[in-house]
Amino acid sequence: MSAPAPAPFFTVVIPTFDRPRALEACLRALVAQELPRDHFEVVVVDDGSSASPDRVVERFRTTLAIRLIEQPSAGPGAARNRGAWAARGQYLAFTDDDCLPDPGWLSALAARIAEHPRVAVGGQVVNALGNGIYSTASQLLIEFLYRYYNADATGGRFFITSNLAVPVAAFRELGGFDASFPLAAAEDRDLCDRWRERGYEMVYAESAVVRHAHALTLVSFCQQHFNYGRGANHLHLARSRRGKGKLRIEPLRFYSALVWYPLSTAVSARNGALSLLALLSQVAYASGYLLERVAGRRSQPHAAMASPEGGS
Repeated sequence: MSAPAPAPFFTVVIPTFDRPRALEACLRALVAQELPRDHFEVVVVDDGSSASPDRVVERFRTTLAIRLIEQPSAGPGAARNRGAWAARGQYLAFTDDDCLPDPGWLSALAARIAEHPRVAVGGQVVNALGNGIYSTASQLLIEFLYRYYNADATGGRFFITSNLAVPVAAFRELGGFDASFPLAAAEDRDLCDRWRERGYEMVYAESAVVRHAHALTLVSFCQQHFNYGRGANHLHLARSRRGKGKLRIEPLRFYSALVWYPLSTAVSARNGALSLLALLSQVAYASGYLLERVAGRRSQPHAAMASPEGGS
């Protein structure tokens, strides 16, 4: 019987912007990884913070193989690309500075990669702020989308960049993230689109868990989903530039299931409010998409008129 393949060497890429305390907590979680230290490195890319996180990174020099790259503010997609091009690993493992990877995160990614070499692997993202209703609503939306788009664990369609591993060579060959996206919204969807268009596979690793600690208010929750809608318009334009045509509009049952999803989870006094927030998220999303589309038509009327219709 042949020996199992050795675990791949990971480069963990963390874009950061003005969140030194969150970054420190994320790095502490990486110190606690079960995967041996000689199987991964960490690249922190500071995207133009008002104060350099060098002191935070310096505290981990003796416990992690860690590097800091600093750049003028260009957005998280560009920051991830910068880290990816500096990577020494065979696989990139993306997470965010407000995330807390579980101790078994990298080991679970490695196990899934051993089963499915040369694929993109997306892990589970859970809410680290269980009492916040807006963070909970955002988490339930992610859960619903993962169940919908990744129902077949070996035929995934969409993973978010707070928990995603990809082979370095394929990522670079693809050109990385499209840094022209103006917001931290939909650049992950665009990467997944292009990944699948190239014929590469995506698989889900439920046991590779990252805990997301992003506090939200009603205003920031609405702004988040408004920006997601804006990002969807840029995804539409990116597909048009590649000649891929319309974004597929999901059927009405998709949206009704999304709004119903909080009510179908464990019984809670907050389920009704969470369902209303799911509905509100889609109103904000549609508003962001339409307003960004109108703004684009005003700034580039002839190009916009030539673009195919569609949304998501």
